[in-house]
Amino acid sequence: MSENASGIKGGAGPVPHVLDNPALASLTGPHAHFAERRGRVLRYPVDVSPWLALPDEPVAADWADVAVLAGPGAEAAVAAYSGTFPGGWEMTFDLAGVQLVDGGIAAAPDDEAVPLGPADVPEMLDLVERTQPGPFLSRTVELGTYLGIRRGGALVAMAGERLHPPGWTEISAVCTDPAFRGSGLATRLIHAVAHGIRERGETPFLHTAATNTTAIRLYEALGFRLRRTTRFMAARVPAVEAGQERVGV
Repeated sequence: MSENASGIKGGAGPVPHVLDNPALASLTGPHAHFAERRGRVLRYPVDVSPWLALPDEPVAADWADVAVLAGPGAEAAVAAYSGTFPGGWEMTFDLAGVQLVDGGIAAAPDDEAVPLGPADVPEMLDLVERTQPGPFLSRTVELGTYLGIRRGGALVAMAGERLHPPGWTEISAVCTDPAFRGSGLATRLIHAVAHGIRERGETPFLHTAATNTTAIRLYEALGFRLRRTTRFMAARVPAVEAGQERVGV
């Protein structure tokens, strides 16, 4: 069974879907202003997001462009890719994931959720460091709306928007200070972020590790449904060989 552009399963052959390659769909769509490009390969600025976007079926020339964009010896991270890296590239990260989409979330605004911006980034980075929700860098906040909840003036929970394929927005960086877990703050923020996404006429989706069964159960209880399995991988670009010229971007 395949899914069409609305995420509905059908009996025909495979139909392209923007969520099958969400980083590419984002960087050629609503996030095009972030895109750094070489050939068919795109990426976010390294202080915004680690993800590179490959074409659906990368060839040798595409990997050569990845090497130039990332740089010799750098780590190249790719989302939603299930193939292999070229010979000589050292695998550094390989995570099986799941992609879930809105299947009836009880989205609603939250009076206690406050918008977070550049001035809040030090606190956001500190919370991410303590909770490890996934990649969040110094300019990740620019990708979309981020909301937080404070206690005693301190940021104790947040959630926001990351990848933005046309018609869809990914909910990401969902995290709560360990001292405040179990009080429903993450659920409230997911509802609030989802509400903002729907207000724009878009559909929320998210990713998590396939092994994170606790989170998957929570997301399904909130109204998300499993759409597909996926992978997040990274490999180190080989160092430039002697006499080999590195072409500028």
